[in-house]
Amino acid sequence: MQVTSLGGLQVSRIGLGAMGMSAFYTGAGRDDAESIRTIRRALDLGVTHLDTAEVYGPYVNEELVGRAVRGRRDEVVVATKFGLVSHTGRPGPDSTPANVRAAVDGSLRRLGTDHIDLYYQHRVDPGTPIEETVGALSELVSAGKILHIGLSEAAATTIRRAHAVHPVAAVQTEYSLWTRDPEAEVLPTLQALGIGLVPYSPLGHGFLTGDIRTLDGLDAADWRRTNPRFTGDNFARNLRIVDEVRAVAEDVDATPAQVALAWLVAQGDGIAPIPGTKRIGRLEENSAADGIRLTPDQITRLNNLTPASGDRHAEPDMAAIDQ
Repeated sequence: MQVTSLGGLQVSRIGLGAMGMSAFYTGAGRDDAESIRTIRRALDLGVTHLDTAEVYGPYVNEELVGRAVRGRRDEVVVATKFGLVSHTGRPGPDSTPANVRAAVDGSLRRLGTDHIDLYYQHRVDPGTPIEETVGALSELVSAGKILHIGLSEAAATTIRRAHAVHPVAAVQTEYSLWTRDPEAEVLPTLQALGIGLVPYSPLGHGFLTGDIRTLDGLDAADWRRTNPRFTGDNFARNLRIVDEVRAVAEDVDATPAQVALAWLVAQGDGIAPIPGTKRIGRLEENSAADGIRLTPDQITRLNNLTPASGDRHAEPDMAAIDQ
């Protein structure tokens, strides 16, 4: 597995998002034993970048990751997030310094480690100046509890303000063949400041795998059933994107998922997607995308795909991003 740098933090070019092992996609199908086997297989394959958050579950996903890396902690970059769970009793997002300090101790305990490699603010807190939050994070760096600071779904202006207080290693945001929004302002800002980009949902919440042709196979509690891109006429229109990706995949003897990941990696250094799965077979498929090289013509063809139909999140969630 190749590596890349997120603001000086070395990670595998393709990582593993652990969220779906415990929340949102699992429904009644949660299987911790299978998930732990998948994480350990990821380490065997050279996948060193694991992503979780205290809100996944909540809490149980961090515990799961902690159990999976026990005895192999030195092989992995552990990333987690705070701010959507309040430990101070404050409603809504809480990135006050007091909450940051309480949150990190809980994450350290659940992960079974004495430090977190990459600690993200999960969403920008409109009630707390970013300078205050990053100041508290900087103190945690000095204390050795965290090694690198990250932001998630932050606007370019917020990223610059945060970086002026303490170097930001990475920004996590949705970026894929059907979510190109970061290219307008966020990605140029990161490149100018030497900050890495961690694309979450790089496979469009599974849509770009080509395996979802109807919603019939999704669990009744699966949140995608209400996602604008998976519903109504948008679903049928977005299938055309998948069909184009599949056509390129046939040209390179790969799967649509591998092509979608290879396209992301081809966007430049400092970009490290974190496709999520709880299955070893899918993990192995995703990891193998690291070895796929797309031609300039194929990249151009993918660049010119019709944009996805529908907002990427429901209205309340859209209001919390790009702050």
